[in-house]
Amino acid sequence: MHAFDVLGDPVRRRILELLVDGELTSGAVCAVIQGEFGISQPAVSQHLRVLREHGFATVRPDGARRLYAVSAEPLRDVDAWLDRFRAFWTPHLDALATELARGRRERRLDGERRLAEARAEDQSRPDERSAT
Repeated sequence: MHAFDVLGDPVRRRILELLVDGELTSGAVCAVIQGEFGISQPAVSQHLRVLREHGFATVRPDGARRLYAVSAEPLRDVDAWLDRFRAFWTPHLDALATELARGRRERRLDGERRLAEARAEDQSRPDERSAT
């Protein structure tokens, strides 16, 4: 099975998302996946097995529990494969970052201009307290 066949399943992708923050027991994974996808415990176990057999997850016994974790190596392979295609979207993302920065700068300068105008207007008004 190719890496993208493994990652193509939304349940397996979600399991990896859960495991990225650290080890989880199979019971904890099952509870979340059953709640989100409405599948049985044996079905979740099958997805865990696929991830384990294809190297995307590791498992270690801890007493009666089994702790699952992400294995980075297959993900590095996916990243290396995707690297060939980054040239298609990187310039667009860079352009987007530039436009976002430009918009932030324009909003900041507009805010500074309004503040300066408000201060100038306040200074040009006669002091209302001294008029009484």
